Amino acid sequence: MGRVFLRHLGGSRLFSCASCDIPLTNRAELISTRFTGATGRAFLFNKVANLQFSEVQDRVMLTGRHMVRDVSCKNCEAKLGWIYEFATEENQRYKEGRVILERALVTESESFDDSITNPGDN
Repeated sequence: MGRVFLRHLGGSRLFSCASCDIPLTNRAELISTRFTGATGRAFLFNKVANLQFSEVQDRVMLTGRHMVRDVSCKNCEAKLGWIYEFATEENQRYKEGRVILERALVTESESFDDSITNPGDN
């Protein structure tokens, strides 16, 4: 199959896949916590890494009709949420290109601190 190349967006608070702990995004990319997914609460993010995408699907959601792709973890293939490709209603266009991650399917944790140095480095 080949080697899977993963990205890390950095940040002080990371969101990772709950199944395999691969980093997906950080708190700075969070746009809204006021979304609902199949498992309950969901978050809207501007940028998310380490995802694979399904084919485009036409879905009628609470906020109208959208063209979306399901997203899953690039490492373990666990389903995580979806990405908005197109919104039919003008007031929903801000979602286009943005990713929903379901809260139950990701974990949030502190990142390592890049400013820490080894004691012998001084």
